[in-house]
Amino acid sequence: MRHNKKFNHLGRTASHRASMLSNMACSLIMHKRITTTLAKAKALKKYVEPLITRSKNDTTTSRRVVFRYLQDKYAVKELFGAVSEKVADRPGGYTRVIKLGTRLGDAAEMAFIELVDFDENMAKTPKAEKKTRRSRRSKKSADSENVVDTAAIENKTEPVKTKTPKPEEKPQTTTSDAEEPTAKTADSKEK
Repeated sequence: MRHNKKFNHLGRTASHRASMLSNMACSLIMHKRITTTLAKAKALKKYVEPLITRSKNDTTTSRRVVFRYLQDKYAVKELFGAVSEKVADRPGGYTRVIKLGTRLGDAAEMAFIELVDFDENMAKTPKAEKKTRRSRRSKKSADSENVVDTAAIENKTEPVKTKTPKPEEKPQTTTSDAEEPTAKTADSKEK
């Protein structure tokens, strides 16, 4: 009986599950974000967070312990290099799971799992441009608004005038070309 065994077996044998989680952990460390099913993402979170905690202490023993789980020297090098520097002051919670919805083929729940400190999209906050406030209360702002509007209209009309080609040139060249062959055929018939 499997009483009190709460971790997700993911429908795999123990060896298959261990190798899958190891490969996914290496991919997460190298690429900083991967897309997978929600159940695998949650299992990977439990698998990789103790390894990241272990990487904060860069000793030979720590590297050997982590290598036993990952079996990839490039991932271990990345983990003890760039990743451990970024998470040095974080006490835990190194990964984030974001639900994406269901997969088209089998309706499985999909999710992103990413390293929190490497998320550039969340770290960059777009600076909002200052908008000029247009109020009708003062006449000065209304006068300046009219000046801006006329300048904008003049700028818009100038490129339109320069970009429009003259339509008269094309029909003249096509009609003259059409007349010449008919004249030649008329001359050839007379001979």
